[in-house]
Amino acid sequence: MFDGYDVLLRDGGIAHVRPLTPADRPALHELVDRSSERSAYLRFFTGGRNTAHSYMDRLTSPAYQGHAMVATMRDRLVAIAEYIPINEGAADLAILLDDAVHGHGLGTLLLEHVALDAAANGVRELIADVLAENQTMIRVLQNLGLDIRRSFDGGSMHISIDAEPTPELWAGIEARDHEAERASLARVLAPRSVAVIGAGRDPRSVGHRVLRNLIDGGFTGDLYPINPNADTLAGLACLPNVGAITTGVDLAVVAVPARHVLQVARECAEAGVSGLVVLTSGFAEAGLRDVETDLLRICRTAGMRLVGPNCLGVVSTPARLNASFLPHAPAPGRVALMSQSGAVGAALLERLNVSSFVSVGNKADVSGNDLLEYWEDDDDTDVIALYLESFGNPRKFARIARRVSSKKPILLVKSGRSGAGDRAVRSHTAAAASPDVAVDALVRASGVLRLDSVHDLIDTARLLATQPLPQGRRVAIVGNSGGPEAMAADACELHGLIVPELPAGLIEAGESAALGNPVDLTADAPASQIGAAIEALGKLPDIDAILVVYTPPFGSGLEETRRAIAAATEHTGKTVLACIVGHDGLIDDRIPSYAFPEQAVETLANAVHYAEWRARPAETAEARPQVDERAGREIVRAELDAHPTGGWLSPADATALLGHYGLNLVPTVDVDGPEAAAEAAAKVGLPVVLKATGPVHKSDVGGVRLDLRSVEEVRQAYADMYARIGPEMTGGIVQPMLPKGVEIIVGGVNYPSFGPLVMVGMGGVTAELLADQSFRVPPLSRATAVEMIDELRCAPLLHGYRGTQPVDVEALAEQLIRIGRLLEDLPEVTELDLNPVIVTPAGATTVDARIRVAPSRPQPSPLLRRLR
Repeated sequence: MFDGYDVLLRDGGIAHVRPLTPADRPALHELVDRSSERSAYLRFFTGGRNTAHSYMDRLTSPAYQGHAMVATMRDRLVAIAEYIPINEGAADLAILLDDAVHGHGLGTLLLEHVALDAAANGVRELIADVLAENQTMIRVLQNLGLDIRRSFDGGSMHISIDAEPTPELWAGIEARDHEAERASLARVLAPRSVAVIGAGRDPRSVGHRVLRNLIDGGFTGDLYPINPNADTLAGLACLPNVGAITTGVDLAVVAVPARHVLQVARECAEAGVSGLVVLTSGFAEAGLRDVETDLLRICRTAGMRLVGPNCLGVVSTPARLNASFLPHAPAPGRVALMSQSGAVGAALLERLNVSSFVSVGNKADVSGNDLLEYWEDDDDTDVIALYLESFGNPRKFARIARRVSSKKPILLVKSGRSGAGDRAVRSHTAAAASPDVAVDALVRASGVLRLDSVHDLIDTARLLATQPLPQGRRVAIVGNSGGPEAMAADACELHGLIVPELPAGLIEAGESAALGNPVDLTADAPASQIGAAIEALGKLPDIDAILVVYTPPFGSGLEETRRAIAAATEHTGKTVLACIVGHDGLIDDRIPSYAFPEQAVETLANAVHYAEWRARPAETAEARPQVDERAGREIVRAELDAHPTGGWLSPADATALLGHYGLNLVPTVDVDGPEAAAEAAAKVGLPVVLKATGPVHKSDVGGVRLDLRSVEEVRQAYADMYARIGPEMTGGIVQPMLPKGVEIIVGGVNYPSFGPLVMVGMGGVTAELLADQSFRVPPLSRATAVEMIDELRCAPLLHGYRGTQPVDVEALAEQLIRIGRLLEDLPEVTELDLNPVIVTPAGATTVDARIRVAPSRPQPSPLLRRLR
């Protein structure tokens, strides 16, 4: 059964779900007493409340054989759901909800979680007997997304549910989670009323500045300054505490000293506040993590969402909400911005026009994942920009971001690119797959544009917020200065953009003009000529984007040329951007302008990459590869039982584990001396390969001998190898010599925070030297696996290079897919190298495998709806 966790409900409320304990007996009887006779009848049929009370006693007795979980809201037990095994693979299903929480989505959520727990414990079928008149329960079961069968038995319906998760269940859970997230944040980012707790009389104080920003921003809802020592502030009547507000409060902004925050949070909980923004510092960032945990617990128990602590506040320009202590009012725009750093957030707001801004500070509760869910459907937001210092739940981020990116671009700057990993590694894959590489793979698979700097984020956000996406890579460059235009053309080539030749006679200009591409109209070109050239290019079907390069003050001057650019692009459907040399900004609020040509081209390239990702055909659902997960898990468990801190699997166990996942390995015989090696060679068939076991990089210490063609050669090779390596050589393996092919490395790592990562690269002894690698986050589709392979610089060797025969890329892709499945199923597999994998026209065969296992905390199902 799962540990306790918090969940979001359909209306944005919060419940706590945990396993049933015997101590819950009084609360269960209270739940029955609060239930109506009708509810008791629908759950327990004719017995009603008396049967219900007797059943609650059985639920909490030592003889109870079922699996039950309860939900609490505001520390009151309000629901119980259970399944009771009735035979191997089948279990009875039941649920009881407090009448007061009907319609909040709690019943559906508990049934989801019970079904997931049942499936994880080997239950294949859940059975529910429901009165035919209980249409609400029947609809809930039908809409879960699991396969069901129904039959009538008298006045009740017998419903049989397949517990195995389905794509429909995935889709239903995702939709329900999205609805709950939206509802929970609506009262934070679009509140009807705001209380400022700690609104001081000193205009320099944080609380006073928040109040003044709300007033000056024109917030139209109810506004309550809370200060027990003042009668009025900024023309508004002060109240002594939030409990004195009788009409309810959606959002409370807390700007009191840290020592008072917990008490203020309790008062807000009592008053029924929906959301809390804690500006105060002095929590986890100051080493007081326990105090921050207490603050979060108060908020969760009361059903309040928490922004911060240690943050700048929140802004929503459509709602005219500036609940922050920013020194300047943010300008309205189409970019939604989240920043984990207050300083970075403030700097971005100086240069970006925003729809909303959330400074998450310590990110105790509300995170980028929550905000992506909210902004996905926000009609006022076209672009989402994130500055992150850490991921709270990276796998969930990837799932949400993939969906959101199909509608709106997500721009990410994440600090911490450099630095060593948090553990020593010994495999090729783990050495290459640094945590930052994991971040790159995570966001790339989701369509997120990861940018190197805040400056890049500003540049790219301006383009994507004001211009249509480019339909291709073809760029026309036009302007009045040949040098900067040539620099732009060079930058286009560097970024993979195309600068095609233009049709003759397309543009009219003076004799000294160069009318190819770039189009150099010369320094004397008036604004009207630049505008006419832009209009002509805008009508050309073979151009996807227009880059205007202008160096002031030549021609008609800066302002007139800006007006001409704006007029010429008013009706074109193409992507248009400008390089006004030395000037950043917007032209007519529609056309982004950049100070340098390379800056403009890099920004355009970012937009092209996003447009290409978004235009890719949707991947069709694929059946997961058939594997023997149970047998694989037993190998890992046995190794950890023998070595609790983990270690490298023996060659035999590594081969067996990979075999359970359908990996094609070359036949291998373990040997412990020269004679055993000679006997193994005769058994597998000459010629053979002899490899030492013990050293990781065998070739570095002379631990590999190829193409041994006689038994005596094998015997002597083992003796020589041991003499060279010494006791570090714990034994050896003998394998048949394979036909020549392309040597590839396939690998994987499992990070505790990020989860699994799959790698493919150039293999053999050059694996680390050439660093020719590609990474992805599983599960991998076949298309993604092939894409990984094609990204390698060595890919031409696989497809036939200089007359060589193409090899079986599909077989290599299948290995990647299966390794991804293994890493997902077995988080204890922390490092894995298949090196080399010999890829030939006949298939892909793993020659050498190393697998390291270590203890790992059980990972909750990705289907489990829960607040982190």
